[in-house]
Amino acid sequence: MSTGTSTPSSSKTPILTSDTDIEQLLSREASAFQRELEVERILKAFKLNPYDILDIDESSKPEGIKRRYRQLSLFIHPDKTPHARAPDAFDLLKKAESELSDTAKREALDATIAEARLQLIRSHGFSTSTQDDDPKLRGLVPPFKVQLRAKVKDLLIEEEVRRRKAIKMNLANEGLEARKKEEEVATRKRKAEDDKTWEESRETRVDSWRSFNNTTKKKKKTKVQILG
Repeated sequence: MSTGTSTPSSSKTPILTSDTDIEQLLSREASAFQRELEVERILKAFKLNPYDILDIDESSKPEGIKRRYRQLSLFIHPDKTPHARAPDAFDLLKKAESELSDTAKREALDATIAEARLQLIRSHGFSTSTQDDDPKLRGLVPPFKVQLRAKVKDLLIEEEVRRRKAIKMNLANEGLEARKKEEEVATRKRKAEDDKTWEESRETRVDSWRSFNNTTKKKKKTKVQILG
């Protein structure tokens, strides 16, 4: 029997009754917001520079890189982050960590960064021995690190363009070689078919020659009889 008093549904959001509850809710919302911001940062990072994706210094040790990767991958893991592109950001982190764990790839990247630094310092007319903490570099506007990042980006883009052109050229050469091989196969096939046809018609040619030869002999014999 109904008493006329409605019982609150258990599916409704619980009423926050203390400052602790409110603080916990705000903390969860802030954490979720920070996760989404980090996903956006990773997605906007320069894809050719794994240091940018992991947001870590180039001088970091291998263990520091692995620690940073674990930290970020857990923080923006798709199971914990509602961002639609969290899986993409997660994959970018994994790729960046993999590239920096590859000694050859990291050395090549570090060499490009070193070249960018030399070019940038020379462009300002400074000695190539100038250190990062030199007051001359500290006084640059935009800051030296910002300029260096832009220069590294330019060089990495140039390298990527060259790499893609080389791949395209190799593919074109491979295609040309493939076409040559196809033409050679087709030529051999046509020759084999011509040889087969020639061989199969040999008897016919022989018979034709014999018939022609016999006819010629008869004509000569008849002509000789008439002259006699």
